[in-house]
Amino acid sequence: MRTKILLASLTLSIGTLSAQNYQVPVSEKNEPMMKGKFQPTWSSLENYQVPEWFRNAKFGIWAHWGPQCVEGSGDWMARSMYLEGSAEYKHHVEHYGHPSEVGFKDIIPLFKAEKWNPDKLVEFYKKIGAQYFFALGNHHDNFDLWDSKYQAWNSKNMGPKRDILAEWEQAARKYELPFGISFHADHAWTWYEPSQRYDRNGPKAGVPYDGTLTKADGKGKWWEGYDPQDLYAQNHPMSKGSWVDGMIHSQWAWGNGACLPTQEYCTNFYNRTVDAINRYNPDLIYFDVTVVPFHPISDAGLKIAAHFYNHNMATHKGKLEAVMLSKILDENQRKAIVWDVERGAPNEIMEQPWQSCSCIGGWHYNTSIYENNWYKSAADVVKLLVDIVSKNGNLLLSVPLRADGTFDEKEERILNEFGDWMNINREAIFDTRPWEIFGEGPIAEADIKINAQGFNEGSYSRATAQEIRFTQTKKDLYATVLAWPTEKQILIKSLSDESKLFPGKISRVELLGYGKVSFTRTDKGLLINMPDKQINKIAPVFKIRK
Repeated sequence: MRTKILLASLTLSIGTLSAQNYQVPVSEKNEPMMKGKFQPTWSSLENYQVPEWFRNAKFGIWAHWGPQCVEGSGDWMARSMYLEGSAEYKHHVEHYGHPSEVGFKDIIPLFKAEKWNPDKLVEFYKKIGAQYFFALGNHHDNFDLWDSKYQAWNSKNMGPKRDILAEWEQAARKYELPFGISFHADHAWTWYEPSQRYDRNGPKAGVPYDGTLTKADGKGKWWEGYDPQDLYAQNHPMSKGSWVDGMIHSQWAWGNGACLPTQEYCTNFYNRTVDAINRYNPDLIYFDVTVVPFHPISDAGLKIAAHFYNHNMATHKGKLEAVMLSKILDENQRKAIVWDVERGAPNEIMEQPWQSCSCIGGWHYNTSIYENNWYKSAADVVKLLVDIVSKNGNLLLSVPLRADGTFDEKEERILNEFGDWMNINREAIFDTRPWEIFGEGPIAEADIKINAQGFNEGSYSRATAQEIRFTQTKKDLYATVLAWPTEKQILIKSLSDESKLFPGKISRVELLGYGKVSFTRTDKGLLINMPDKQINKIAPVFKIRK
């Protein structure tokens, strides 16, 4: 999830590609693209319209959970364990073994999900305010979390020996939450390249890691009959500069010296994704990529998009209710796909609905975050949510699960505190639309930049009671103060009696969870008198009748 790519990477094209001229076209022999309204071209996909349910939903929860949670080393663990000298490498060597002898493939059987109860988890997520739910289909580790037809390394064959997606989907349907699946495995091709390395120092210097093992090497091993290359996908030359640990970020768009994947590899990812769409009929899908999978070298991503939309229409009586999300999209591409921003937000109201994905800790479970109390607080999550919604966005929040399928007591406390706030103030979030401006305050007025992916949410977590964000319905304007004020009055400058933003009279102001409060409207703003009682621990929300 943490690729840090500059917009300039989008210009690192590998030749001019037309809709019919891709370097690595995929085959539809095994999984035909469903025909229908949408074709696998940008001009066709730009006819997409975001469904109303997604505009209204505002908040989803994501179970970003799989075998990389076993070691508790956090995100990208299955890559970082092959980076000699890294914290993840040291932890793996100390507790599990050297990567020449114990690779990531050998961690998979330890992913047992023995305490995982998807029904109880999804019930809890809905209770605290989730309006949709996402499950991880596969990560960059290339392990499918379902009974996959095209990837033998999957959760039904090994590890939990359960169809994780099927059970998540069943729970989501039971609690009437739209169901999403995220797919990340397209980048395993380059992401796993460190598994081709070896130690440069120490007693194992020069001994290759396990990334180039084949099926023939498995005789007598627990993985006999399985081909490690189906997991690692390393039967290819390393990319230019691959020994530089951070090089992958500048190659995420398949340029800048990246070793290009084969047709077989791209087709395999296409088949796996279409298989999951056909089986589980997700309402949403998400790709952790630049634009769409394998853009711009392959038609895989556009074919998946067209199939997803057409399949959704076929299962919804001709009405399109699907949402496909991806990152690093230009304005025209955002007409075809919903824009996702990782750990951040633009500093303006966006015309098209969008989503920010974030996490209360690391993307995969990280014991260091737990031990050092580095989780986001409930107040941090509220600040993010309110700011994002004020700009026409949704927040997808990942809550890391341990390998056994549970979250820890600190996460539970944070989620319960967040849920308490949501239960009182949900009307200022759900079914709302942006106002004339998204907010006021020092942060709102600052020009806070985001990079191509996002990564500016830290600016918003520092918000004080000077920051106010607005949302509205047809009848009411909501003003959320992003921290509980120490003063007895709140001044909303945007609502002065001379404001062109709100020219009508204000007849009533209500503090949600408390009731009517007194106010004065002057040329300085709307001055609201705070009650003596602090009704929640996080942020007051004022309901202003239009």
